[in-house]
Amino acid sequence: MPEYQIVMRAGPTPGKVFPVSGESFTIGREPGNGIVINDAEISRKHARMSQQGTTYSIEDLGSTNGTFVNGVRLTAPHALRPNEVIAFGEQISVVFEAVVVSDPNATMLHTAKPSTPAPAPVSQPVSQPIPSYAGQVPAGPEPVTPAAKKRSPVTMIIVVVLILMLCIFCLCLGFFWWIDSGSRWCQLLPFIVPLFGGSCP
Repeated sequence: MPEYQIVMRAGPTPGKVFPVSGESFTIGREPGNGIVINDAEISRKHARMSQQGTTYSIEDLGSTNGTFVNGVRLTAPHALRPNEVIAFGEQISVVFEAVVVSDPNATMLHTAKPSTPAPAPVSQPVSQPIPSYAGQVPAGPEPVTPAAKKRSPVTMIIVVVLILMLCIFCLCLGFFWWIDSGSRWCQLLPFIVPLFGGSCP
């Protein structure tokens, strides 16, 4: 069976490692527990860890502040996976980790000192030639002139309407001048003459 440990992330002794071993043990504040965490957040017997196949399961023992796995409060035993976060109350959290055991025979396979590879040649940076200028300094970038502002359609419509109104006004003015200059009121507009106190023959 793989070996496991729990590492305290937050609590009275951050970074402390608790080996996980045995078929079943309890976690709590009292000295008789398999893992003792002396903190007010921890109940006297807070939780129990038990072997389940190739891993361990954890269950809450009716603690006051509850037991959480990955932020979810336990209401039944939970089979742990490596790197899951266990919290006891709100202030104490530990990480369930698998212990990587190296093979002691693996170091005996190669006893000869490996040959040191020759260092790779260091490539020298190629210097770029500095361009020379004969008698004149190259001109800088041409200034970018902002694009001419486009007239909005509303402005164009207003201009057209004003021009039309001016044309109509000029036509009307010319028409009345033509009538008045030739005394054509009675010929063309006889109904208007009485309005101004005149009379047509």
